[in-house]
Amino acid sequence: MTATTHTATCHCGAVAVEATLDLAQPTYRCNCSICRRTRFWPAVALPGGFRIVRGQDDLTRYTFGSHKNHHYFCRHCGVRVFGHGTDTPMGEMYGVNVGCIDGLADEDLARLAVVRVDGLHDQWQQAPAHSGYL
Repeated sequence: MTATTHTATCHCGAVAVEATLDLAQPTYRCNCSICRRTRFWPAVALPGGFRIVRGQDDLTRYTFGSHKNHHYFCRHCGVRVFGHGTDTPMGEMYGVNVGCIDGLADEDLARLAVVRVDGLHDQWQQAPAHSGYL
């Protein structure tokens, strides 16, 4: 698969983003406190391949801990369409929630490669000891 532009939307449709994603590359599941609670499943977009199409004013930003990662939620339906990281193992990036990408069928989702990372312990290059729930 090659990188193509995908649209991702929140549940109510107020927020939409476009991202250039190569879905042949790994997606990620993380056990950190926020990803675990929200079941966030991102595919990676680089800064030049990401833009908010609509709903900038409908987004709520949440940060915690080091405040290096920004988590964006639709203020109407609560869905986390994307996050923005400025200090990640791959540098600055956008994590686009795979479950929000328009037009992906169940069989497309089932084919995505998933890398499980231990964000809870800041061990981003390794899987957590227990990851079956991710």
